[in-house]
Amino acid sequence: MNTVLITGASSGIGESLAKYYAEQGFCVYACGRNQEKLTALSQQHSQITPLAFDLNDKAAIFGALDKNVKLDHIILNAGTCEYIDNAKQFDGDLFARVINTNLISVGYCLEAWLPQLNSGGQLGLMSSSAVYVPLTRAEAYGASKAGVSYLAKTLSIDLASNNIGVSCIHPGFVETPLTDKNDFPMPSRITSVQAAQAIYLGMKQKRYDIHFPRRFTLVLKTFALLPFFIWRKLAIRMIKE
Repeated sequence: MNTVLITGASSGIGESLAKYYAEQGFCVYACGRNQEKLTALSQQHSQITPLAFDLNDKAAIFGALDKNVKLDHIILNAGTCEYIDNAKQFDGDLFARVINTNLISVGYCLEAWLPQLNSGGQLGLMSSSAVYVPLTRAEAYGASKAGVSYLAKTLSIDLASNNIGVSCIHPGFVETPLTDKNDFPMPSRITSVQAAQAIYLGMKQKRYDIHFPRRFTLVLKTFALLPFFIWRKLAIRMIKE
């Protein structure tokens, strides 16, 4: 039986991923902080094993998974989003929280679990379509996800000799508890189930760039082709409006 480890599995995209992978016959190691939700998830699917711990705790990460377990897929999905509402009064503590959760903890996870990823396996890193173009208030979130995208690119080169593939996941807006907090329009928003299906297919096909919904991400990719000074003018104009 194929195995997958998924972080951030107690809600949102991670929860839908855990369910969908289990439905496809995978043995799923579902990681998250909420023991109650993870236990409920495992009761719904016998192939799901709950692993409750805090991803900001390096020791907890290293103690979470039995070292004898071999993995076919790893999806480092867990993350957070906080916005810098006043750039002039920059919140360094907020910036550190987001960077630690979205980027530094990924490094801990890679150190702990990459040795357990089988040859021919696939590593998925959760970035964001926000990395395509700079977005207002997203200094912390965008910087953390840009770091993830760069990390994915370098790993895709360095892990090739180990016969391990890397997928960088760039979602648009997805219906999750995280995006429910947003106070702005979210065009082309899709469900977490749709997101999970797109990620599973991309991982199965060993695609590097998994982005969705394409009608939204392709628009951002097009904007990214513009010289920055043009995008900057457009973004400033949108803020004023």
